[in-house]
Amino acid sequence: MAKNLIIYYSRKGENYWNGSIRNLTKGNTEIVAEFIQKAVGGDLFEVETVKEYAADYYVCIEEAQQELRSGARPELKKYLDNVKDYDNIFVCGPCWWGTFPCAIFTQLERLDFSGKKVMAVMTHEGSGLGSCESELKKICKGASFGAGLSIHGADASKSESKVVSWAQKSV
Repeated sequence: MAKNLIIYYSRKGENYWNGSIRNLTKGNTEIVAEFIQKAVGGDLFEVETVKEYAADYYVCIEEAQQELRSGARPELKKYLDNVKDYDNIFVCGPCWWGTFPCAIFTQLERLDFSGKKVMAVMTHEGSGLGSCESELKKICKGASFGAGLSIHGADASKSESKVVSWAQKSV
């Protein structure tokens, strides 16, 4: 039986939500990552930065834009050393400036994806998958890639059936 890993970054607190700012106790991407785990099983790995992003949403997105422009790789609280025990890897994150937060790239660049199947999952407020799939193809050398999934962030908690159906077809 295939073994699954769900790598995700998710923002709690202030988030953009259907045109306004809302305070979330659980991030949209975390909700979706848990739906994937419920659908196909597997291990969850949360990407957490040592230096937290600003609590203020607008300051946070400015920080994220600066990281992206400079190619920053924020230090993480913990790292996966390898993915050798997994067949399928779901990479999940919010859409920040058209792609994943740089913290996700910090983790992914440390891993060997040879022989693994990788799927992108992005929560967003209108950007869809952005460029995250092409970014994954650059970083996850040796992997094959399944179809990605985009979930409107404000609808994350209502997306379980869509996520389950997609995840089950992906593995």
